[in-house]
Amino acid sequence: MEMKRRPTTNSRNAVQRYAHICGWGTSVPERVLTNHELARMVDTNDEWIVARTGISQRYIANGRETTASLGTAAAREALDIADVTPDDIDLIIVATSTPEHHFPSTASLVQDALGARNAGAFDMLAACTGFVYALSIAAQAIQAGAMNTVLVIGAETLSKIVNWEDRGTCVLFGDGAGAVVLQGSDSPGGVLASLLRSDGSGGDLLKVPAGGSAMPASYETLRDNLHTIHMNGREVFRFATRVMADACRDVVAAAGLTMDDVDVIVPHQANKRIIEAAARGLRLPIDRFAINLDRYGNTSTASIPIALCEAVSEGRIRPNDNLVLVAFGGGLTWGATVVTWDVTPKATVTGLHKMRRQALYSVARMRSIVRRGARAIEGTIWGAQAPDGIEPPHREKD
Repeated sequence: MEMKRRPTTNSRNAVQRYAHICGWGTSVPERVLTNHELARMVDTNDEWIVARTGISQRYIANGRETTASLGTAAAREALDIADVTPDDIDLIIVATSTPEHHFPSTASLVQDALGARNAGAFDMLAACTGFVYALSIAAQAIQAGAMNTVLVIGAETLSKIVNWEDRGTCVLFGDGAGAVVLQGSDSPGGVLASLLRSDGSGGDLLKVPAGGSAMPASYETLRDNLHTIHMNGREVFRFATRVMADACRDVVAAAGLTMDDVDVIVPHQANKRIIEAAARGLRLPIDRFAINLDRYGNTSTASIPIALCEAVSEGRIRPNDNLVLVAFGGGLTWGATVVTWDVTPKATVTGLHKMRRQALYSVARMRSIVRRGARAIEGTIWGAQAPDGIEPPHREKD
């Protein structure tokens, strides 16, 4: 039996620490929106959507479901599989294009919900490529010895920034979240190589025009739907079909492998025709690609981790398989990562184990409430003694 090729290193560049994926999880909203339902909202139909995108349905968040709540649920599942407690987490990175707020970061809200007391947290904004970017940064932090356990989440509620009167975009996007836990190990494997690229000259091709410093919110921006996704579909399609195959080839070569060594490619789930074009460019059969966009649509940063989790649960990904995760998105950005999937399956999570975990999260909620209350009390007691420059001076009455 032919052995799979492993990356080669020399003494000058030898990596002493490796970042392995040891846990994974997903979360999607309750509501499913089918193409037939969309056809009652805009001028479209199921046949047109499926033929051009491969999408049949997508999940849509309700008023209670947010980017942070979906990301937290996916994170909890990933932590359960990894058998890692929130206190073990050193860093949380949330890749998202639909954060809860400009600030605080969605990652900080997830950190509070999990009760990850020892973790730093920040958001990653690289549009649909964000999960690949975040995974690369997490792996490098572990390989450098700065971190040991990093939680990487891709979470989106794109339905909240879609123009539901624009049939060119509203048929594409869905909501959801996926998460992975990375841990350091001396055993070779895990994240082998990453490639991150950007071309800002194409920034106008896919963007949300308003809401930032260049175009603050105003009556006009709301009237003209400038807080929603605007996309030049034809140009984005051309860009994506060009970079997907090139990114795969380049990152595989950087890992010291060939395309023959790759078992599964997990692409960004934007459009089935783009994935088919990448398969032709790489001269690989389409069944080498993990595809689930027919049921989820384009969930941006969440699409790769959701597809990865489904492929694992379906038995498509097995220990020692070499994977390529590849994405493209607004920015323009694109990137790819090679991962050796050498996860040793853990024992089945028992009911008692789940109860203990739930107790931890309940404690985290109570701790957060107590801290908020203590902060309010401190503000009442010490507010009058705040130094000049923090609180505005009170105007004297005439």
